[in-house]
Amino acid sequence: MGQALLKTVALVGMMGSGKTAIGRSLAARLDVPFLDTDAAMEEAAQATVPEIFERDGEAFFRAREAEVIERLLDGPPAILSTGGGAFLAERNRRAISAKGLSVWLKADLDLLWERVRHKDTRPLLRVADPRGRLASLLAAREEHYAQADLVVEADPDFSISDMTDRVLAAIRAHPGILEAA
Repeated sequence: MGQALLKTVALVGMMGSGKTAIGRSLAARLDVPFLDTDAAMEEAAQATVPEIFERDGEAFFRAREAEVIERLLDGPPAILSTGGGAFLAERNRRAISAKGLSVWLKADLDLLWERVRHKDTRPLLRVADPRGRLASLLAAREEHYAQADLVVEADPDFSISDMTDRVLAAIRAHPGILEAA
C-alpha cells in the first residue's frame, strides 16, 4: 500500500552526510519531487555555489538560501536536501519546523571525511587543513543539527537503500507526515 507525503521532509546535516543521495532515493520511494537548495540557488544565480561564495560572500549566500528554502517549503510536499550550513540559521529552522519535518542525517567525522575528501566542490574545505576544518565545522554545527525533529544515524556499512529504509522508518514513526494513499 502506498503512502502520501503530507509535509515536506527537509534533510539536514553536514556535507557528505548523504542528503542528496538519500534524498533522491527517498523521493523515488515516496513518488514525490526531490528538491535541492544548492541546485535551486545555482539555477537562480546562474552560478555554482563556490562561485556565489567567491563572488558575493557567505552572508549573501545564506540570505538567498533562506529565501529559497521558504519558497520550496511553500510548494507541494517533497524531499528537500538542504545545504550543510542551512540549518544553522534560526530562520531556516523555524520555517522548516512550521511547514515540514527536519531529519538530521548524522554521520561521524571519519565517514564524512571519507565521502568528501576527494571532492573540490566544497568551498568551506578549500583550506590548508580540510579535515581539520571539517572537524571544526562538525563540532560547531552539531548543536544546531540536534534540534531537528528526527535524527537518523548513518552507518558506514549501509548502502543508500539501507539508509533510505532507516530514514523512511523514522518518518513513518512520526505522526502527521505520511498517510495511507
